[in-house]
Amino acid sequence: MKTKREDVRNVAIIAHVDHGKTTLVDELLKQSGVFRAGQEVAERVMDSNDIERERGITILSKNTAVMYKNTKINIVDTPGHADFGGEVERVLKMVNGVVLLVDAFEGAMPQTKFVLRKALELALPVIVCVNKIDRPEARPLEVVDEVLELFLELDASDEQLDCPFIYASAKAGFAKRSLEEESNSMEPLFETILDYIPAPEGDPEAPTQMLVSTIDYNEYVGRIGVGKIDNGSLRVNQEIVLVNHHDPDKQKKVKVSKLYEFDGLNKTEVTEAGIGSIVAVSGIADLHIGDTLCAPENPTPIPFQKISEPTIAMHFLVNDSPFAGKEGKYVTSRHIRDRLFRELNTDVSLRVEETESADCFKVSGRGELHLSVLIENMRREGYEFAVSKAEVLYKTDEKGRKLEPMELVYVDVPEEFSGSVIQKLSLRKGELQGMGAANGGYTRLEFAIPSRGLIGYRGEFMTDTKGNGIMNQVFDGYGLYKGDISYRKNGSLIAFETGDSVTYGLFNAQERGTLFIGPGEKVYAGMVIGENCKTDDVEVNVCKTKHLSNTRASGSDDALKLTTPREMSLEQCLEFIDTDELLEVTPKSLRIRKRILDSKLRKRSAFSK
Repeated sequence: MKTKREDVRNVAIIAHVDHGKTTLVDELLKQSGVFRAGQEVAERVMDSNDIERERGITILSKNTAVMYKNTKINIVDTPGHADFGGEVERVLKMVNGVVLLVDAFEGAMPQTKFVLRKALELALPVIVCVNKIDRPEARPLEVVDEVLELFLELDASDEQLDCPFIYASAKAGFAKRSLEEESNSMEPLFETILDYIPAPEGDPEAPTQMLVSTIDYNEYVGRIGVGKIDNGSLRVNQEIVLVNHHDPDKQKKVKVSKLYEFDGLNKTEVTEAGIGSIVAVSGIADLHIGDTLCAPENPTPIPFQKISEPTIAMHFLVNDSPFAGKEGKYVTSRHIRDRLFRELNTDVSLRVEETESADCFKVSGRGELHLSVLIENMRREGYEFAVSKAEVLYKTDEKGRKLEPMELVYVDVPEEFSGSVIQKLSLRKGELQGMGAANGGYTRLEFAIPSRGLIGYRGEFMTDTKGNGIMNQVFDGYGLYKGDISYRKNGSLIAFETGDSVTYGLFNAQERGTLFIGPGEKVYAGMVIGENCKTDDVEVNVCKTKHLSNTRASGSDDALKLTTPREMSLEQCLEFIDTDELLEVTPKSLRIRKRILDSKLRKRSAFSK
């Protein structure tokens, strides 16, 4: 018989990028007394790895739990970026309701729509929290209307439309049920969660069933499966069977060696857990997302939606440049292979395939940001390797036609820049689908565009809009191939010989275009040291020094003035490289190079094409 477990609530926090999910979780933790008085707490305490902290983004969903009035509230903080949308879809299977966070100025954004659609499809109750109401330009009442329109557009049921609205400032640490109310704490939000989010229900006497929704990985205990117990209970040392909804043949007997529940930011070991609890299980080697842990007498899997397929791929290669092995700790193909396959333990949207060459691996993911985070992590761990330009993954339909991934792109720009954005995106096969006014005097443009049309565009977009544009994209399935796109109009400036760059050589080279390097840097033949202002590639000698002659001394010319070189981040390098180039990644440097370093072989290869 199904019973409700009133002392537990399971809730996920969903929102668009930067609307304040992680900051809100911070406040809920602080106000529920998880931290002792006077304890020093980092900001955005849930973003646990360095890259999440530096970029201010959440990459992996995180679990935490707070106690409020004798009820345990399990909270899941989810990512907002479209590249990590796979995380959001899975996490929603663990919870009984969601808090949808919306910025009181920006209003409903593309990712808000994406995450809300997922929650409504699973028939989860929604609490709408209008955050950042203390922003000077906040417009909370208009935002409430926008959110209700979004509910109607997504065919919400009458119960879902009748959802509570909370007004909050996660940063200032207060929430209230109406704008007039006085409040200095998060209590109204806690109360609304208890009243409106249903308690988890299941049959405590039935055979055990638990769906694994996320995987954690730890060097010491291996894979850790996190999920909610739907029926029965789980005990340490219990014999269970692993089954999977999408893989009917899978039936594997295993044993639970350790069981944890979440308590604040920590995992606490427990010996047994009942229905509705969100738990972590370790000691099962071959555990995957979507597996159900069942009692042997009734191995019935819980249905689970398939994880979205990757849309973009890159090749990771062993570095074979003249500077190979000088800066990295792990440089061989075995090191790179082990590391990539280890990443599959926690990242479900990633695919790693071996190629015909033992030194090259094809890595596919959900977008450029997804893959660049992996590259940055490997680089920090001491790996040295090269990567190719990102390419999209094509499919064919039953008629044999070529299909490619499509995106919906929403661009908010000041009016004077909209013309150049429309022109650039049209060249990249984008179709303008709508144009209207957005907040703050901006124009909102909506495009349908192939994913490959966006590869390498973000940097150009920032330049064209003088840093004022906002661009958001959402994956929109596969569509018919739209034809060829030329990515980069400008050619590269290529170093002619190996050596150290010299001011005199750079001074002559800078007339040809923009340089990426300054004097005194080590270069090798075939390395890209700048961008040509014309369309073709040009070889330049940046190691050339000025020769003495008997009529003048070498130093008597005026001091040569060099323009400041353009420093490129990892993302900018990945956007810049062309199909015949590679990016050499080491813990200390990022160097762009031609695939074929020898200029004669390079010309021959181009000629034969």
